[in-house]
This record gives sequence, structure tokens and C-alpha cells, in this order.
Amino acid sequence: MNHEQNLRLTQVGSGTPGGLLQRRFWQPVALVEEFDPMLAPDMGAAEYPRLIKAVRALGQDFVLVKNHDGSWTLMDRDCPHRGANLSFARYENMSTLRIISAGEVPISSQNTAIRCPFHGWAFQTSGDAPGQCIDTPAEPEGSTLCQHIKQRSYPVQEKAGVVWAWLDDKETNGSEGADVPEPMPELDCFHAPASHSFAFKGLWHANWLQCFEVGMDPAHPSFLHRFLQDADLQETGSNAGGKQFRSAAAGDVAGERWPMTRVMRELHRPKLSAQAVQSDTLQGIRITALRALSEQMTHVRMTQAIFPHVFVIPLSETLTITQWHLPVDDGHTYWFSVFTSFDAPIDQAAMRAQRLPYTTLPHYIPKAGAHNAWGFSPEEQATRTFLGMGEEDINVHDQWAVESMGGLQDRTREHLATSDKIIVLYRRWLARAQDAAANGQIPPPLPATQSLSEPPGTVDGFAPSESWESWAQEQLAAKRSKASWMK
Repeated sequence: MNHEQNLRLTQVGSGTPGGLLQRRFWQPVALVEEFDPMLAPDMGAAEYPRLIKAVRALGQDFVLVKNHDGSWTLMDRDCPHRGANLSFARYENMSTLRIISAGEVPISSQNTAIRCPFHGWAFQTSGDAPGQCIDTPAEPEGSTLCQHIKQRSYPVQEKAGVVWAWLDDKETNGSEGADVPEPMPELDCFHAPASHSFAFKGLWHANWLQCFEVGMDPAHPSFLHRFLQDADLQETGSNAGGKQFRSAAAGDVAGERWPMTRVMRELHRPKLSAQAVQSDTLQGIRITALRALSEQMTHVRMTQAIFPHVFVIPLSETLTITQWHLPVDDGHTYWFSVFTSFDAPIDQAAMRAQRLPYTTLPHYIPKAGAHNAWGFSPEEQATRTFLGMGEEDINVHDQWAVESMGGLQDRTREHLATSDKIIVLYRRWLARAQDAAANGQIPPPLPATQSLSEPPGTVDGFAPSESWESWAQEQLAAKRSKASWMK
């Protein structure tokens, strides 16, 4: 890969091939909890909540507004007057808004607006014209200037504890922009009730593609996440969400349950395969890693890479993680994880409490990083983990891998191997999709695509070597049969 090819694959700014492509998918822009004054230190107090927050995605700056009626509005951050930051705007109801120069702009007393503190320009945030300027109070009386001013806004929706935005529009991307957003991808996490899901996020100082490639790579857990000792399975129990890779793989070996840590440590040469999959709402790759224990028994780990930057992986027999990698800009990425339970409700307070010691709010920045060597301990590396960077929160393992490559990995210096076949396949697909997007076409599917009749699922466990495929399908069916919310 040469330097120009690397930039083409990784850049997401407006007008770039990658930017055109990314803007044709729903992007996660905030957690719902970020607007809860009880959980978010920068959002005021219950009596005076802050309802406006700055967010950055795909190299652009926006303001996200949570309206009093529970709806959301996303618009460009900089005031169209003289560029002041609207994340510090006043939030006002129309009933209390003094309209001085609205001219012929239709307004309703049921609508809301944000008002720039610089010169008082106000922009509607609810109703059928979000972003419409409705007041320019410093202008002469009778001015109709605001009729001609509209702050660009974007479709927004809330699902699975996350606020999603559709950032494609003709003004940004020229004539190739889409007028109507595509439907959200058909994923299990979007069907689970709030009681059975939990969402969290974190910031990595690295380009989105290297972040996603680490997550989809099926070979790395045997090394990067290797534990030299196994935790007690009874102790892990329902705390699988807090001790990743510590729960047991499905099935048993001669009557013994194996924790995933032992599987990854002792069976470190997986046989990898990929199957392109698609439905009406998504395209992806089903990734299978087979780790042979004997001629009769094989460990099967099935995960999913969903275009453009989503993976779905098993956390335990009843929990999955669906993780997006939002390109903040070309050198920063927010991962958004949605944990989904197919069995009992999730203890969301406990899940959050397990993650907060490693995170700095309000921007969800990891406390570990290059500045403190990601918490590296030579003693831990010698005695407890392969990496030496923590046993409780393995996100730091992936964080080190992606950030140590630099803000943008220099892929011209790579030497790809057989274990990188999934990465190679995805990069080729990404390049084709970017070419198609640049020509105003729908991203092409991979060849030999299998149609999905249900959301893509995950499997982790021991199966008969000769019939692992049918075993995997049985495991998927059994997992879904346990979910009360799927019946």
C-alpha cells in the first residue's frame, strides 16, 4: 500500500471518498446519559439542566440539543452570523421567546429555539423547520433577514441508549448527497429493551480504521488479551460485562468448562474464514476462527464485522457487544459499545461503575494513555498478562495497540501475514465502496454474499469438529430462545 492509498482509505473529511461513504451511514454522536445532570458533570443540575452539547464527527463540529419534549436536534455548531460557538447558546421556549424580527417566518408557541449569546440570533430546534432563524434582534424593526437564514440541521434518532445522526446531505457532499436517510441496520441491540442493554463510549487518539481493524481481527485475542492465569468461573459469574474474556466458552472439554482466557492462551493458531453477509439494512462479514483442540473437538468463535465500522462479538454465552467506531476526525475515534443481554436484565449501574475508574468525564477520555505508558507494569507482564497493562478493563489493551501505531498508522511499512486475511478482505471492500460512493453509487456487496433472515449473531464455544457449523446454528437459536424480548 502506498501513502496515497492509505490516506484514501482513512480520511473522512467532507468531500473525500471516505467522507462521502461514511456520511451514508447512521453515526453515533452521543450517549443519552451525557444529558443526564445526575451522571454528566458538565450538564448542570436537575433544576437548571444544560440541554445543548458540542459534538464532533467526520471532521465537522455540531451542537446536539435535547428538547423539552424528548426529541433531539443536531445542527452545525458555528452561528451563521459571525461564527460563535452555539453549544453555549440559550435554550428557550417559544412561549417565552420575544420575536422581534421574524417577518414572515412561521412559528408556533409549541416550538423551542436556541439563541446565540453573541448577538441574540435564535434558531428553531423543534417543529418542522429545525435550524430556521426566527429572530435577529439587533436588526432594524421589520427586518426580514431571518427569513433567508437557516442553520444546517441533520436527522437524529435515539436507540439503545445512543443518539444517532445521519450526516449526509447535498450541501455537504454536492449533488451526490442523499435526501432520505437509510434505515438503521437490523441488529439485536436495537430490538432489546432498555432493561437488557447498556451503552458506553471512550475516546482513542487514533484514526478510525486502525481502531476498527484491531477489533475485527480474530487472531489478536490470543496474544493482546492473553491472561497467564484464569479467574474462577464462579467468581466471574454474572460479572462477565466487567471481566471481559473471563467467562466460560460454551460447552465443555471432558466435563470441564474452559474460560475464554484458557482457550485463547492454549489454542493460539486459529483457522480463519470469512463469509460475506447482507440483509435489506446491512452488509458485513461473518468471521469464523476455528481452534482445533483435537480431531474430535474444535473451539468455534464467530463474530461479525458490519460495514462501515461495526463489530459484534460474544462477551459470554448470553451477552454480546456491538461496537461502532465513530471517526471524530482523521486522528481521533470514539468507540460506542452497546452491551446486549439475551437472558437477565443488565445491572446498568454496576456496568457503569466498573468503567468509570478508568475514564475521565465529561469527554470519556481514558485515564491510561501514552502520557503514562498506558499503565504498563513489567511485573504484571511477567506474571499475570501477556501485555502488562491491566486485568480488569481490557479496553486499554486495544487502546495501546491502536494508539501506539500513531494517530494515522503508516501502512506502507506493514508486512501482512496469513492471520491478517480478514483485514485484507475488508480493506479491499472498503476501497471498492469508496470508489462507488465517489461515483454516486451504492456501496457494492462482497462477492458470494449470503442473505440474512435475522440479525447477525455471535458464538463462542466447543463443538464437534465434523459438525461445527450446525452446532453454531443451534447455539445461535438457543441464545435467541432465551431472550424474553424476542418472543
